Amino acid sequence: MRKLVMSAFVSLDGVMQAPGGPDEDRDGGFPYGGWQFPFADEELGEIVSAVYARTGAFLLGRGTYDIFAPYWSQFTDRSDPIATSLNTLPKYVVSTTLTDPAWASTTVIRENVPEAVRALKEEDGGDILIQGSSRLLPTLLQHDLVDEFLVGIYPVVLGQGKRLFPEGTPARTLRLTDSRRTSSGALFNTYAPAGPVTVGEFGVDDPPREASERA
Repeated sequence: MRKLVMSAFVSLDGVMQAPGGPDEDRDGGFPYGGWQFPFADEELGEIVSAVYARTGAFLLGRGTYDIFAPYWSQFTDRSDPIATSLNTLPKYVVSTTLTDPAWASTTVIRENVPEAVRALKEEDGGDILIQGSSRLLPTLLQHDLVDEFLVGIYPVVLGQGKRLFPEGTPARTLRLTDSRRTSSGALFNTYAPAGPVTVGEFGVDDPPREASERA
């Protein structure tokens, strides 16, 4: 069974909008497009290339598709692993309005999204990568379809913009499985689903673990 992997770049306050450039996504008058650029380093390329090397297909929301298609379809250099993957591997776009996608190897999912994604996961091949697509993510979480989260967290606070986990996202607990710090100060954390959120309470007779360990 294939894994569905969600990958995103976010600010410290969880904003994922337009990391790549000023004109990538100006929705809401977002003024900080391209905020990731000052933190680009060699490790970023290594991390992204490794993710794409195990990817066999892409799952995208309509907004992300509209950003990716005109940009990446221009890159035909086969020595670029990211461009080659995006231009040649199957792409599945969740949309009720996209009728005639021009980007090669694109299939539109118009209805029964959870069932369609489950069917894709049952096929043979590499991971299915969902990049960005924050409006699609809550549906996938609601149906427990995401198997891995790779989140690049950058040392910048933006204060506005689209967030990776907006209000209304289904509550879930995640388990950290890997973490890597880049030279620019970004943290790339990998998480696996760990079930529903559980809560508790510290009582007078139950001090925090660190305090009890020092005693």
